[in-house]
Amino acid sequence: MAADMRLPDIRKPVSLSTFDRKDLVVPGDVITSDTGFMRGHGTYVDEDKLTASVAGEVQRVDKLICVRPLKTRFNGEVGDVVVGRITEVQQKRWKVETNSRLDSVLLLSSVNLPGGELRRRSAEDELTMREYLQEGDLISAEVQSVFADGALSLHTRSLKYGKLGQGVVVQLSPSLIKRQKSHFHNLPCGASIILGNNGYVWLYPTPENQEEEAGGFYTSLEPVSLSDREVISRLRNCLLALAAHKVLLFDTSVLYCYESSLQHQVKDILKPEVMEEIVMLTQQKLLEHEA
Repeated sequence: MAADMRLPDIRKPVSLSTFDRKDLVVPGDVITSDTGFMRGHGTYVDEDKLTASVAGEVQRVDKLICVRPLKTRFNGEVGDVVVGRITEVQQKRWKVETNSRLDSVLLLSSVNLPGGELRRRSAEDELTMREYLQEGDLISAEVQSVFADGALSLHTRSLKYGKLGQGVVVQLSPSLIKRQKSHFHNLPCGASIILGNNGYVWLYPTPENQEEEAGGFYTSLEPVSLSDREVISRLRNCLLALAAHKVLLFDTSVLYCYESSLQHQVKDILKPEVMEEIVMLTQQKLLEHEA
């Protein structure tokens, strides 16, 4: 009977001076003693010194200083791309779980009708809402506005948004998703990725026909090949490895991590020593890319 044994090995200490961050603070750290700055979220004034009240990254905008927490619920802004799950169908709206403090709202008037029709929504559309989206469906959407209580209003009017078909959703921390111009990426390894600003990442096989049909409600139910499933599983484990080591997630870091993991089997990527090796190789590639 075969047994899988893992023995400890001696590793050379690695200098991570490059990764030392002076803008990272913990509660109680003094950010500045200059009284000319304004107090923002995550800070308080103690003896004329601006002090951090949460652990996170210091952000300065002109004279305003705030601390963005490293671990928090998703605080959406207009234009953010999100991946969410329908939790409830209500009158003229769907409730969507998007990893924020409150359920988000997708109004019937904020979705494309099947076929891309442009007309006012009727009572008949309201009765057939479950034919478009029902409880448990995964969707990609964009934040249209933020209500006074902090809840998000979503829309799927572009054909790149809508119902998601076959794939894998990975739930990560929203603070690890890097903000970019585009969060939809077709990776050269044969899979595509949607990096939701809310921390939900969607992995799916790259479709042969890039043009979406039926206004974003059409989903292909054809069987996914074994090679595509292996690629998606490897990407999923790479995402978990990067998240465990608090590496920012964007298309380049995910692709470098995927390339670094090719010498290992998919099931071995999440072993602690393999995970550490892959992430260190990824960080070196990112540093070389920036240089």
